[in-house]
Amino acid sequence: MNRRPAPVAAANRLMTRSRTSGLVLAALVVAGCEGANPSPSIAQSRTLAAPAASTASIDASRRTAITTAVEKVAASVVTVQTETVQQVQPDIFGFMFGESGGSRRSAGIGSGFIIREDGVIVTNAHVVAGASNVSIAMRDGKTYPAKLVGVDETNDLAVVKIDAKNLPVSQLGTSGDLLVGEWVIAIGNPFGFVLGNSEPSVSVGVVSAVGRNLTGRGEGGGVYLDMIQTDAAINPGNSGGPLVNALGQVIGVNSSIYSPSGGSVGLGFAIPIDRTKRIAEDLLEHGSVRQSWVGIRLQASVVQSAREAASVGAIVGSVTAGSPAEKAGVKVGDQIVGAGNRVVRNPFEWEARLLDLRVGETMSITIRRTLREVTLNVTVAEAPEVGATRVTISKQLEVITMTESIRQERGIRAGAGALVTRAEANVMQQIGIQPGDVIVQVNGTRVQTAEQASSLISRYATDGSVVLFFERGGREFRTPPFSLR
Repeated sequence: MNRRPAPVAAANRLMTRSRTSGLVLAALVVAGCEGANPSPSIAQSRTLAAPAASTASIDASRRTAITTAVEKVAASVVTVQTETVQQVQPDIFGFMFGESGGSRRSAGIGSGFIIREDGVIVTNAHVVAGASNVSIAMRDGKTYPAKLVGVDETNDLAVVKIDAKNLPVSQLGTSGDLLVGEWVIAIGNPFGFVLGNSEPSVSVGVVSAVGRNLTGRGEGGGVYLDMIQTDAAINPGNSGGPLVNALGQVIGVNSSIYSPSGGSVGLGFAIPIDRTKRIAEDLLEHGSVRQSWVGIRLQASVVQSAREAASVGAIVGSVTAGSPAEKAGVKVGDQIVGAGNRVVRNPFEWEARLLDLRVGETMSITIRRTLREVTLNVTVAEAPEVGATRVTISKQLEVITMTESIRQERGIRAGAGALVTRAEANVMQQIGIQPGDVIVQVNGTRVQTAEQASSLISRYATDGSVVLFFERGGREFRTPPFSLR
């Protein structure tokens, strides 16, 4: 009867037990020591080397595409700090005792990222809206005063600049080839210095969808069209920070969340970086955005739900005389079904396409007319009001003379008046007038030009109070008596 050597039998017994206890590695080490009888130094080196190799493997596994991407971008992410001064009216008792009111200072915070090493920074328009002072805190805590270069409220973007050199710069990618489901990283400062330092926070998710049109609940007053949707957590304070792909390239600007609670619920939206680059270039070169215009107004459709609005179609309601659309042959009643390489199924998709156009660019429009489709080429022009002379009234209102092109473009019923292009927050709150309104009468005098509106308001203000009659949405309204002195 053959008997196995005791060391081998012992090893076999230990390996049998290891199948239930998971100690296979221990069995192999014991078997090697007892059966093969290697030199003690070699056995010891094998035993000691295993933890070192395991530690190195774990350390390597911690480093991923996400950590590498964050390292590339984090240094260029900044905190945008703002201060707003608001005039506070006295309450009824203070008014009775002759109090004149005062001012109240409030602080705000958001995020941004550096796009040029000489201190050019992109953020959201609503982050800096109404701010009397803007400052930038770097990742290391160093703070710089910032100058506002320009704002595009329509797209909720702003550019600010600090006096600094050789700053870390974000690498800008493209939003034109995004893949639904690809990894993305939202970087920003969601709660400011409540978290104790100026290091940005990182949240990770995927591209949930592209081309989203958000019609409500945005943080700013912009038109959130053709947005990138992500489930990476975006919270108040993240606004203006970069949305980054796995290569460390910025592909969007964190802008808003859709949330019934005010916190992130996995529905975040970012402005595509391709549009951001165009707007930033305009703001840096001109101080304002060259608003593209083709001269088409769509028919207003009465719908009962967002689902109906998404499939209502884009029907041409009017074409401005002398506009690019008229020159190209677009007619009232045409249905726009395509713009460039995009399908158009509703007014949102048409407006979203216009946001990405540059002045001077030629765009093909596919229209459906009498059961056949026709493709027309339209050369994009600058919006009629862009080049108009702006008249400032008491530093609180800005108006331009309404022209026939502006009237047709905006569907204004009045034949003449002064179009409000800017209004300070206190004016909007006090008398209810806002950008887009057309002043048609000051007290008892009809208004023909912007200059006349300014002169009339100044004249009546010296005698007492002013009442403005204005058109909004085809209806006429009047302000309560007020003074801009």
